Amino acid sequence: MTTLPTLFISHGSPMLALEDSPARRFLLELGAALPRPRAIVVASAHWETAGAPAVGFAAQPETIHDFGGFPPALFSLQYPASGDAGVAERVASLLDQAGFASRRDAGRGLDHGAWVPLRLMYPQADIPVLQVSILRNAGPQAHARLGEALAPLRNEGVLVIGSGSLTHNLYEFRGQSIDAPVPGWVGEFGEWMHRALQSGERDALFDYRRLAPHAVRNHPTEEHLLPLYVAMGAAGDGSRATRLHASVEYGVLAMDVYAFD
Repeated sequence: MTTLPTLFISHGSPMLALEDSPARRFLLELGAALPRPRAIVVASAHWETAGAPAVGFAAQPETIHDFGGFPPALFSLQYPASGDAGVAERVASLLDQAGFASRRDAGRGLDHGAWVPLRLMYPQADIPVLQVSILRNAGPQAHARLGEALAPLRNEGVLVIGSGSLTHNLYEFRGQSIDAPVPGWVGEFGEWMHRALQSGERDALFDYRRLAPHAVRNHPTEEHLLPLYVAMGAAGDGSRATRLHASVEYGVLAMDVYAFD
């Protein structure tokens, strides 16, 4: 069976599902460019749990419209992918073996961090999908360890995706046009992250809030960057990061996509 890469996807605004942009066009082509997985596991910025990760066990996860103030057309979109109890049990078992004492959640659906990019990548919704939560009040190293626990899935036909945003300051987002100019504080942070990821500087990446330029301004809270560390950890030691796509929407949402291989 082919060893799959792991992915970090910047999912940006929920309007990615409807509005044309370079990031949307890229994601429309990405699924066909990858080996076809038998299942997908998504660690999304929009599902946080305290103390231990949770795993989605729903047989038919609902499409969660976890946002407000957007056009009615966005709320009508569905992503009817099935779950997979066997893969969910495997994920929970791997997390338990790594000391995370995972929780099984039979009611959890797919939040927009999962279904918006997947609806573009795999529009037929014919690959089972489940989510694993990120950890509230835990930093990059804990999420890299969480990813490391999931590393065996790469050799089992399961695609591991961390879905967040390379930059995410919603205080600066409001009122911007989708093609607004990119301020220096966004571009400088993105390029620092790119250099550190490309050269595999894990210690620097773990300490990004102190070392990266404008880190706190780009991430007032960390939840949208932490899925990157899950994807990085799931690729295993010595993995290489490749930037597959880079663009910025609304001036402040960097839409970078990375593969770890």
